[in-house]
Amino acid sequence: MKQLLRSIVPQWIINNFYHLPLAFLANVFYGSPTGGMAVIGVTGTDGKTTTTNMIYQILKIAGKKVSMVSTINAFVGGKTYDTGFHVTSPNPFMVQKFARQAKDAGDKFLVLEVTSHALNQYRFWGINFEVGVITNITHEHLDYHKSWENYFQAKLKLIKDVKFAIINQNLKQLIMRKTLTFGLSKGDFSQKDLKLKLKVPGDYNLENALAALAVAFCLDIDRKIAQGVLENFSALEGRMEEIKNKRGITVVVDFAHTPNALGQALKTLQQQTKGKLIAVFGCAGKRDVGKRFLMGQVSASFADITVVTAEDPRGELSEINKQIVAGALKIGAKLGTNLFVVEDRREAIDFAINSLAKETDTVGIFGKGHERSMNLDGKKELPWLDREAVEKVLNG
Repeated sequence: MKQLLRSIVPQWIINNFYHLPLAFLANVFYGSPTGGMAVIGVTGTDGKTTTTNMIYQILKIAGKKVSMVSTINAFVGGKTYDTGFHVTSPNPFMVQKFARQAKDAGDKFLVLEVTSHALNQYRFWGINFEVGVITNITHEHLDYHKSWENYFQAKLKLIKDVKFAIINQNLKQLIMRKTLTFGLSKGDFSQKDLKLKLKVPGDYNLENALAALAVAFCLDIDRKIAQGVLENFSALEGRMEEIKNKRGITVVVDFAHTPNALGQALKTLQQQTKGKLIAVFGCAGKRDVGKRFLMGQVSASFADITVVTAEDPRGELSEINKQIVAGALKIGAKLGTNLFVVEDRREAIDFAINSLAKETDTVGIFGKGHERSMNLDGKKELPWLDREAVEKVLNG
């Protein structure tokens, strides 16, 4: 019924006559708690969760009273929560509840991960962001936003009225307002100038760290403290998370579920791999159809072997896999040689680790990361965690 209504009723009507009133009521119920707090919002296609956590840790180590809410974890008013959001921001009542808890605990800073859906649906309405960060904007969520321009404009809502806008240098020519920029070779905060030495791998994590450093600057945090935190920052659950084993195989679980994120992750693993690089991933059903072909192309470009499997297919598994395979074939992959389809995700992981991988090889398992459930038929969420599946496969 919900899907039927959404197909009939335009999204702007749903947003303005359902989501906005809901957000208004949440503000009234919790008393607009963010007044007097410095709120930092982080959005972008990729890197939101890591950047949010980096900013939180900088503020905490700097001695600030701070809370944080991201899609995988929350630290609010001195308490830890396993949010477990399924790739989205919380509803406005949960946002305001967390904000109220932070305010009541005496916190002066609040760091929030913000998605394009949340911005479009007023989930953060009533919160005055002091600092807004856009990590990047690439191909994603076009099933909902319908066009890249709509998606882009949704992201820009975060920085519309902020005191400090911090954006990726790559977006500078597209955003017509005063901003601070970050980037690997250019920007107000660039790796070329700062030469950060991180524990977490990848150029994309350097960009996340540079964005966090820019936030620290805006909030008058000592740069040495901020840089020290960033250079000691450890990988989060489901973000380039290595699963240790005694097989001589490197097994990594990562949330990469966009063409950009998958490409960045594979390039990073490629640099660290002595043997072959094996990618295991799928795409979500009832979501952005256009990225499926691109994901296949990306994997075939950077991985030696691609294993296509389920990732929340929502009843569309066969069609999804055909589209991914088509992208891989376009790059020159060959079915049965360096391209395989194994529909069951656990069997795909088992196949990659126990049949394909040899010592010095790397197996990257992408798309689910921290998520603790999987939707196969479009109706029911079933318990699932990539890390647990990997451990079971490794232990026979």
